[in-house]
Amino acid sequence: MDSFIIAALAVCSLTAPAYGDKGTSKARSCSDIRQFYSGKGFTLDGVPQSEISGEHLRICPQGYTCCTSDMEDTLAMLSRREMEGLLKDAGRSLQTSLNGQYKAFDGYFLELLNRSAISLQENFHQTFGLLYYENAQIFSELYTDLRNYYRGSNVNLEEVLNEFWARLLEKLFNQANKQYSISEDYLECVSKQIETLRPFGETPRMMKTMVTRTFVATRSFVQGLVVSGEVVRKVSQVQLSQECMRAMMTMTYCPHCRGMASARPCANYCSNVMKGCLANQADLNTEWRHLAETMMQVAGRFDGTSGVDSVVLSIPTRISEAMFTMMDNIEPINTKLFQACGNLREGGTSSTGADDIVKNGKVTVEDRLGTSTNKMEKLVSDVTMRLREMQPYWVSLPSVLCSDRVATGTGAEDKCWNGMSRARYFPEVMGDGLASQINNPEVEIDITKPDMTIRQQIMQLKIMTHRLKNALNGQDVDFQDTSDDVSGSGSGVCADDGCSRNPRLIFPVTQRPVNYPYLPENEKVKASANQNLPGIPIYLLSLLMLLLRR
Repeated sequence: MDSFIIAALAVCSLTAPAYGDKGTSKARSCSDIRQFYSGKGFTLDGVPQSEISGEHLRICPQGYTCCTSDMEDTLAMLSRREMEGLLKDAGRSLQTSLNGQYKAFDGYFLELLNRSAISLQENFHQTFGLLYYENAQIFSELYTDLRNYYRGSNVNLEEVLNEFWARLLEKLFNQANKQYSISEDYLECVSKQIETLRPFGETPRMMKTMVTRTFVATRSFVQGLVVSGEVVRKVSQVQLSQECMRAMMTMTYCPHCRGMASARPCANYCSNVMKGCLANQADLNTEWRHLAETMMQVAGRFDGTSGVDSVVLSIPTRISEAMFTMMDNIEPINTKLFQACGNLREGGTSSTGADDIVKNGKVTVEDRLGTSTNKMEKLVSDVTMRLREMQPYWVSLPSVLCSDRVATGTGAEDKCWNGMSRARYFPEVMGDGLASQINNPEVEIDITKPDMTIRQQIMQLKIMTHRLKNALNGQDVDFQDTSDDVSGSGSGVCADDGCSRNPRLIFPVTQRPVNYPYLPENEKVKASANQNLPGIPIYLLSLLMLLLRR
């Protein structure tokens, strides 16, 4: 028994050093922590002038201490606020990057649309004159629908293009046959013949393919940036658990209570604390990487000869070519239409109007495609670099947050704070993610209870990735316009007032919800901080106190 008490006393000398960590038994002044505590803005009422016994402590090691229970609780809350503040700062930095990419790409694409619309207006005015002015609305409505589709409105792009060509056929047929009196019912019959007659040649089919692929891809891409920012924003606001708060307190401010204010955490110790605290966040990693990879694939198709610039800026030229194709073949087209819809009764003007269109020549887009392509190449290069950089974000958070707080230099491994004292930290570093924390010695985690907010964001990432993959195949994406609800929580990338005018998009969940297996109550496994080596001295100290009382 004597030998056991001697051994326990030796443990006491390791687990309860006096303030300043000098190893003497005399109670020392608490002036340093009083100054530190006051500097954090807390009142000094009840703060000890010198060390007191630490049996009251519930988080920090129960040796001699300068912290009361209230101080321990206050510093624990402070450690959580500071940690949550760091996570929000890191999230804001990533959101700023995503916001920059969103604004750059969104602004440039809208600029392309405007340039294309202005080019059509200027060139069609010169080429088609009165015909264009009398029917300018169908062209302006086409661009309006294209903009609305890109912005996320509930617009069916294929129907928009089909309607445009049908209306254009009616207008051109009417212009080419002004000597006849043509009723609205007859024009409706004319428009119904567009599929079988194909008056515009292959242009509508080719344009539908190119425009649909381009607009589906661009809309999905910018919304991928929106969703990414929204996920970061929501996850950054998730509150840390009580267990994480205890671990952060032990690592951050328990050294102050023990008189080791200068002690920095051991590197592996800090890693385990952070990996435990951010276990749920790390589970975003797989779907986050999938989304980034898919977005890079989509962005890779934006430049080149068949890229976004070429498709958008060539819209006026393709429409013009289609119009001239019809006018060049107006006689056989008229014959087939008369057969399908019936003969017309004369009653209009003497001129057919077709010759007036043909003689003016075809429209060519006067725009510097080279400049546009170079800018798009730079945008694609920049966004690809940013997406690649952000891929490891969620699993790199622990190392980033530990980088400026852990002990470094010669002999740091033996003089760092390991959660109990200045000594080497022996437990191994845990892996990433919730399931890997089953034996985390620093943070008590129930791995069967994932954070549901983060699980919802994982699902959002999956849904967005699915839509981007559809976009790669030219399949439309079923976004919904919720512009009446933009005053809600706000977009993940739209940080300024200007962004609030854009519709926020909702992604309906079409997949079956993921079911996370829950173990029976009697099989739940928790990783307890009391199961590792640094907890043993506490048990020995308690046993010694019981023996001394006897």
